Amino acid sequence: MSPNPYRDLPSVDRLLADDCLRSAPTDLATSMAREALDAARAAIAAGDGAPAFDAIVRDITRRIELQVRSPLRPLINATGVIIHTNLGRAPLALEAIEAMATVSGGYSNLEYDIDSGARGSRHTILEPLLCRITGAEAAMAVNNNASAVLLALAAVAAGKEVVVSRGQLVEIGGGFRIPDVMRQSRAKLVEVGTTNRTRIADFEAAITPKTAAIMRVHPSNFKISGFTETPSIEDLARVARDRGVLLIDDVGSGCLLDVSAYGLAPEPTPQASIASGADLVMFSGDKLFGGPQGGLIVGRVAVVDRLKRHPLARAVRMDKASIAGLAATLRIYLEGGAVDRIPVWRMIATPLDALAARAAAIAAAIGDAASVIDGRSMIGGGSLPEESLPTRLVALASSRGRNSTMLAARLRERSVIARVEDGRVLLDPRTIDPADDERVAQACAEALA
Repeated sequence: MSPNPYRDLPSVDRLLADDCLRSAPTDLATSMAREALDAARAAIAAGDGAPAFDAIVRDITRRIELQVRSPLRPLINATGVIIHTNLGRAPLALEAIEAMATVSGGYSNLEYDIDSGARGSRHTILEPLLCRITGAEAAMAVNNNASAVLLALAAVAAGKEVVVSRGQLVEIGGGFRIPDVMRQSRAKLVEVGTTNRTRIADFEAAITPKTAAIMRVHPSNFKISGFTETPSIEDLARVARDRGVLLIDDVGSGCLLDVSAYGLAPEPTPQASIASGADLVMFSGDKLFGGPQGGLIVGRVAVVDRLKRHPLARAVRMDKASIAGLAATLRIYLEGGAVDRIPVWRMIATPLDALAARAAAIAAAIGDAASVIDGRSMIGGGSLPEESLPTRLVALASSRGRNSTMLAARLRERSVIARVEDGRVLLDPRTIDPADDERVAQACAEALA
């Protein structure tokens, strides 16, 4: 080694001539070689010696692989959180995946009327399905529920007042706050009641000639209990109708089925809101609905048409693949197959004895370091706060030189995302596709080795 370790670093040309790098794209390999050499110089400056030639080549190879590999990777969700926002929320039904792939690989009648040969509207694809399921007169879809709320307020309440209970001024993930959306839509927020108690008289007293709408926002990601009161959607609809203002209902998670059948607290449904007299109802497509990301809007024809004509509608419109996926998901609901064919509902409905059998099989495949314990699965995704389902968990024991944090990291390297509680790594079969059970067991065995 020379007195000056910087002189021991190879040139870019010498590195690119190595057999391991000759087949790599020249521009990319050159750029990554320079980055690797910069990293080597930084290491020398920190007091290390010059890395070996082979080590630099391996570093360059790794950097190239990271560049060409898709940054979005499929993962196995073993956390037990069914609608995991950080892991992409709702997994899609097979029919939805196939429909999205079909329209993405070629042309389609997205905005083309086949009968007339003239331009059509993308709204006509989802509207009949949404109306049939919810009982609404009209419907449309945008790219997410935040956009749905923004568009609705901008179209029907810009420059006017919207009355909302103080207990419903919610914030969802990413800092999305109802008061901020109000400002962006140019609607004026009028707060009524208190955080825990709002009466129908509070809404009646707040309505003025400047009021455009009453808005109910479902607090889907938190729960207030104890000394509480909030008007029913039926009472709000009556007041809105009597006073000549609109009723807008953001029901959040897009729940179309009765969750109480699975021991969970009741969740507002779009169809119940429409039946109660709401003029506009908005909900997410990628939460309890179980489809691709979207903001679904249903309601009265005269009101929904105002949203369709608003300039913001084009800015937040949905793409063809998402429309196809949502249409396929809606057809599953119409056919009565949601519990069997939509993954979110299939996971919610999975009986405890089936989970126990799978957990036992996974633990047996892993070996002595695994055991089966009782646990709870969370719904997640800003849906059904504090609600959970009983489950059976696979617990991995820590040992000398192998703590739970390290073990969870090794599983992540193998694309398995577990949760860590009380110093143990836990895996919940409820959110693992049964087809992946063997792969999860193998990943755990490797991580434990």
